[in-house]
Amino acid sequence: MPSPSPSPLEVLRDRFGFTALRPGQQAVIDALLGPGAALAVFPTGAGKSLCYQLPALMLDGVTLVVSPLIALMKDQIDFLRDRGIAAARLDSSLTAAEVRAVSDDLRRGALDLLYVAPERFNNERFLETLRATRIALFAVDEAHCISEWGHNFRPDYLKLAGLRARIGAPRVLALTATATPAVVADICRAFDIPAAAAIVTGFYRPNLRLVTTPVAADDRDARLRERLATPAGPTIVYVTLQRTAERVAADLARAGHDAHAYHAGMEPAERARVQDAWMASSRGIVVATIAFGMGIDKADVRTVIHYNLPKSLESYSQEIGRAGRDGAPSTVELFACPDDVAGLQSFAYGDTPTRASLRGLLDELFGLGPAFDVSYPDLSTRHDLRVLVLRTALTYLELDGVLAQGTPFYAAYKLRPIVPFDDLAARFDGERRGFVERLLGQAKKGRLLYAIDPAAAAAAIGEPRDRVLAALTYFEEQGLVTLEPSDVRQPYRRLRDHDDVDALADDLVARFERRERSEVARLDDVLALATHAGCQTNALVGHFGERRDQPCGHCSYCATGVAAVLPPAAPTPALPALVPDGLAALRAQHPGALGDPRQAARFLCGLSSPAVGRARLGRHPWFGLLAGHPFADVLAFLA
Repeated sequence: MPSPSPSPLEVLRDRFGFTALRPGQQAVIDALLGPGAALAVFPTGAGKSLCYQLPALMLDGVTLVVSPLIALMKDQIDFLRDRGIAAARLDSSLTAAEVRAVSDDLRRGALDLLYVAPERFNNERFLETLRATRIALFAVDEAHCISEWGHNFRPDYLKLAGLRARIGAPRVLALTATATPAVVADICRAFDIPAAAAIVTGFYRPNLRLVTTPVAADDRDARLRERLATPAGPTIVYVTLQRTAERVAADLARAGHDAHAYHAGMEPAERARVQDAWMASSRGIVVATIAFGMGIDKADVRTVIHYNLPKSLESYSQEIGRAGRDGAPSTVELFACPDDVAGLQSFAYGDTPTRASLRGLLDELFGLGPAFDVSYPDLSTRHDLRVLVLRTALTYLELDGVLAQGTPFYAAYKLRPIVPFDDLAARFDGERRGFVERLLGQAKKGRLLYAIDPAAAAAAIGEPRDRVLAALTYFEEQGLVTLEPSDVRQPYRRLRDHDDVDALADDLVARFERRERSEVARLDDVLALATHAGCQTNALVGHFGERRDQPCGHCSYCATGVAAVLPPAAPTPALPALVPDGLAALRAQHPGALGDPRQAARFLCGLSSPAVGRARLGRHPWFGLLAGHPFADVLAFLA
């Protein structure tokens, strides 16, 4: 007679070394092991990961975890492997040999958990492997990214909901730390999760003291130095711009603090050095953009200061959630400066493409035939669409049944010979040697590397492209060359023969404009919280659907009984006095970059675009001339 399966608590104790589940975890695990679908909305650090890690050890098959965060994948895999749990990841940082090894383990059924980035599902070979694999659970982290009305929408997430049936996953778990009731409903609808299985543990953190400090822009640096004069433990200072991070960190360092900048523009090794030093410090300060914090597990952060306004309450809640995860009292302070509003609004407006750009994109795509491949960077440059905006537009077309994306491939490779080409060919005999010699003859020598286009080489020597790619891969596996892939191409198929291009363009424009209005409204929510005449903690958690009867007693309003009043924004001259007389001539000189009023408004507000970069207008003295002025006003003036 077979022995009974262990209970969740037994697995928790024996495999993870814990003796009890945290609030909400039991309900999520019960929903997964029973009906098979759940949504976990837990605050940062509240134990979302265990909700799929524990069931993964109780179910037959592999648990597939979708996460956009490579750093988080690495940390969790280290944690699991330390406990003897078979876990792996597939992401862009792996070599071809590492990807093959993980794929082999997946096919052999040797993995308990596999972490993947959402983009991996564009790979048809990966999907074929999954169809032949027993999937126990499909877990989607950062699930708010699926909602167009969430604060961190990612195009590839929109396609995840339809994947559950395609890969045959019997159970699904969505996870997020920040979701409003509308986003919760969006996630549940997309993944077919019953409302009763949406487990929201609450957002109230009794150990966090919310402080709102109205401040003028010129006073912020002095106020920050004043706040940090008395060491309070590890600190994060959030800013909007990379250059602000550098400047503020340098200012604090001059004042004697152990302060360092952290942002996406830094070299990866330097970012890792800053992060590791801060993680080990008991008093370090990181001045960071939102690139910092995702997946970082440091329990003793005592202070989080928003030097600039956050772009949304969702971002704010996530960022302050990194304070006091050990339960000890911690302070989160918001420097409420109205001068930040114009710049943050500009980011929202700047992502909205022009109708001409979208119509030009559609015309090009529909002129390529029923099956085609494209380069995102090339399309981005030709149609003045940032790559993320371009990918969003293409995803909309996929969801509307206009296009279907295939598996991306590399159109070119760079080869670095480890042995001379003659010696490499001499390792083969007969027909294979002739094939290798003809293939290597197609490699074009550069200063340090050889370049080869697999499709062109295959056509030139009369061989299938697949054989060329197999040979190049074999050379690398045998240590004969190193390969550097380049020029990634994205294949698509048209699913309909006839489309009303004008109607499609109008629909895309309307979607992006709705998105723009939503982003601007999020910033209004931040300002409303800063000036709220009532318990600000209750107002913040109320944004996420949590209702509390008693005031927190430790926010700025509860401490003073007075609602914050923001100082007036710095005055700006009227637009006619600011817009240069020669702007019309400059726009006529660069119609592709500045011809549309929205393009010109972006340029004057300091928002770069592919066309501005191609025209080398980013260093023009008028670029960013109106950076402190509301984008909507500039756009209206130029229209």
